[in-house]
Amino acid sequence: MAIADRDNNAKAVSEGSKSDKRKQSLYFPEEMLEEIKEEAARLDRSLSWIVQRAWKIARVEIKRLPSVDDILEDEEQEQGA
Repeated sequence: MAIADRDNNAKAVSEGSKSDKRKQSLYFPEEMLEEIKEEAARLDRSLSWIVQRAWKIARVEIKRLPSVDDILEDEEQEQGA
């Protein structure tokens, strides 16, 4: 299932604004999308707002995850040892 930011403003109204609004499709498992929709209704917010807030809250933790390169380097070191 996909959700997209359907904001009619393709770009920010003022040139000085750093808010760049682009339409982007994101795909979520059906159950997860339903949970997001329920939270959006509960908070009286858009799906886009919910996903943006979730990212802001989770990004520090996500940055702690190892990259694919880190995992490959670890595997190479284990094989070479």
